[in-house]
Amino acid sequence: MILIGQYDSPFVRRTAIAMRLYGIAFEHRPWSTFGDAEKIRPYNPLLRVPTLVLDSGDVLIESLAILDYLDGQMPPAERMFPQEEPARHKALKLASLAAGISDKAVALYYEQNLHGEGAVSTMWVERCRSQIKGALAALEKERAAAGSGYLFGDRVGHADVTVACMLRHLREAHPEFQPLDGLPALKDHAERMEALPVFQEIQQPFIPPKE
Repeated sequence: MILIGQYDSPFVRRTAIAMRLYGIAFEHRPWSTFGDAEKIRPYNPLLRVPTLVLDSGDVLIESLAILDYLDGQMPPAERMFPQEEPARHKALKLASLAAGISDKAVALYYEQNLHGEGAVSTMWVERCRSQIKGALAALEKERAAAGSGYLFGDRVGHADVTVACMLRHLREAHPEFQPLDGLPALKDHAERMEALPVFQEIQQPFIPPKE
């Protein structure tokens, strides 16, 4: 398999970490959606990452769809989303909240940095910040309720990975969120996940996109 995208993307990183935890071999092509758009286009006309090229030549796009596919390749006991309800839909909800924060973080960065002087929408910036803060508060409550273990079960799952990848990207792309003031459970979660060998291996400092 070929995984396309840079590891400073929380979506690419969560996919690569899952593949490593599953023991699925892949070739990594760290292409940028800005600088390497023409390389990505033949695989994904949306020019988005992650893009996963299967051994068959088929292509999967969008990280949640990729994770769902990867889960389906594993025995039920080894899958990283819970298989039984209500844990399954709760894990999907938390992973989606974290991924949604990353979407808003990207939108906020583009709004603040890729427009000409005077073209930034203050209303949109404040809306994105409000959405990020609201979702962080919801995740903090859920993480605190889960205690000192993982979010679901006794081993790392997709929700754990997605939350940690989101937090690193958010704090690097938007230093205003760096202290995680008032979010002790998320801060502890980030520190413990980032200390894991797979997180140490699959990482990349945030590289600001350029037009």
